[in-house]
Amino acid sequence: MSGNILIIDDEIKLLKLLGMILSQENFNVKEASTARSAMTMLEQYEFDVVLSDVRLPDAFGVELVKSIKNKYPQIEIILMTAFGNITDAVQAMKNGAYDYLVKGDDNEKIIPLVYKALDKVKDNKSKVVQQTVVKGFDQIIGKSPLILQAKKLAEKVALTDAAVLLTGETGTGKEVFASAIHEGSDRKKNSFVAINCSAFSKEILESELFGHKQGAFTGAVKDKKGLIEEANGGTLFLDEIGEMPIELQAKLLRVLETREFIKMGETKVSKSDFRLIAATNRDLEDEIKQGNFREDLYFRLNVFEITLPALRERKEDLKALAKNFVDIFSNKLHLSAVQVDPEYYKVLERNDWKGNIRELRNAVERSLILMDNNVLDAESLPHYSEKTVPESDSLSIRSLEKVHIQKVLQYTKGNKAEAARLLEIGIATLYRKLEEYGLK
Repeated sequence: MSGNILIIDDEIKLLKLLGMILSQENFNVKEASTARSAMTMLEQYEFDVVLSDVRLPDAFGVELVKSIKNKYPQIEIILMTAFGNITDAVQAMKNGAYDYLVKGDDNEKIIPLVYKALDKVKDNKSKVVQQTVVKGFDQIIGKSPLILQAKKLAEKVALTDAAVLLTGETGTGKEVFASAIHEGSDRKKNSFVAINCSAFSKEILESELFGHKQGAFTGAVKDKKGLIEEANGGTLFLDEIGEMPIELQAKLLRVLETREFIKMGETKVSKSDFRLIAATNRDLEDEIKQGNFREDLYFRLNVFEITLPALRERKEDLKALAKNFVDIFSNKLHLSAVQVDPEYYKVLERNDWKGNIRELRNAVERSLILMDNNVLDAESLPHYSEKTVPESDSLSIRSLEKVHIQKVLQYTKGNKAEAARLLEIGIATLYRKLEEYGLK
């Protein structure tokens, strides 16, 4: 486990010794000899744990704890003192310190304690994320007539238990709508489980949906609960249902009619009470004519249909969506005070967004990685900006592409699949370009 540690101590020898010990544990360590310099570092860098001496030349460590926790509540603070003092220890804990150590006597406890404090930091960050996640219909951004109409229909059907079919192009936000309908229903206290039917082979999809018993097939080393069972009392969201193999469609239809299912490799009938929401970017009526989709299942699914508009049909919402993604990814990338040039939004509005909101999301994330001087401008959007390099200047084009790929790989920490997603190219194309540019 890595972590960012700040050590505050005016005893320079001890400061350097602790720094060396913690660095050997692969922590990122910075050192300060005064409270003032420490507070400056806290403004400049992101820290997880602070180890501070109680007696500092310009502050009392017990009070410093309160100042740090007020400004940076997710940081955990361990106080160190050369003199054991119960009163100070109690007050330090009241002020928010994680723990209190006596120098010399407790040296062997420092490393294990830092690891425990880091675990606490992870919990702190997780709770913050959970508290800030927007749920329900508030997560649907936009004021255009088409999106407001779709939202109004979703709010009405959420109050019922009817099956819902969400239609529209890929990337229009069907899972967001499905989640909002679940949160707006009486089932919101129970599970919302989702699966993309196009992501699995027939056998694996069947196992994921219905579950299996140990030994049901090669590789089934233990019992597995399926998503239909997981969704009992809640909502099951089947994305890209038009891709479901026709053999599984018959099994799904039986579950919808009887609320009963049988796990793979088992003979016992199980029951599950779930609400179904399905989504597709295909024309299911056309798929029925071609023999790819069961008409009886379609009627079961299509109790209440909501069509989500393409982004090009609701351009007035684009700026609000982009601003939301700027906030999300600025937080994820630990960026502050990001400035957005008005031209940035104008470039976004000129694009047709064939990949809809998903494409916009990727474009904003990538532009934050590529921006210079904390400013989002047209140059941050190389795929969409009209400011292109002349084709004759192939060296400049190659140079820009190489830097582009390097920045994205640095952001993904070498994860090539994630980099290919952000670059919107195939993984094979990325490997070819890496070889072409001499990148690892």
